[in-house]
Amino acid sequence: MADSERDIVIAAERLEPSELTRLVQLFFGDMVKYVVDVERGIAAVGGQLHADAEQLLLETGSRQVDLWGANYYPGRGADDCIEYTALINIRPAQGNRSMLIADDTVRRRVREITLALIGGGEPLT
Repeated sequence: MADSERDIVIAAERLEPSELTRLVQLFFGDMVKYVVDVERGIAAVGGQLHADAEQLLLETGSRQVDLWGANYYPGRGADDCIEYTALINIRPAQGNRSMLIADDTVRRRVREITLALIGGGEPLT
């Protein structure tokens, strides 16, 4: 699941709290960027740019149309831990003209995968 030396890990099951803490502290301190494959139900977590996580998922078989970027803020609780914005979300051809994920169905799927694989806004341990 996670290689402790990597800046970005692909999560197919729940990240260990220590791994999430490491990824949050690696670049930003209060949040971590991630990209969800809404079809495969996995997430690439970490890195400085959503584009880097996106590229990792593309290299492992994901399709561009299924990838959506977001930011996770531990310690904010389940209602406020996800920010549905990323430059990779700007896709006029898919009807998404801004960094914010506009489609409610996609947002719900991103939230579902986030809560299952990354966390529900609990404080870091």
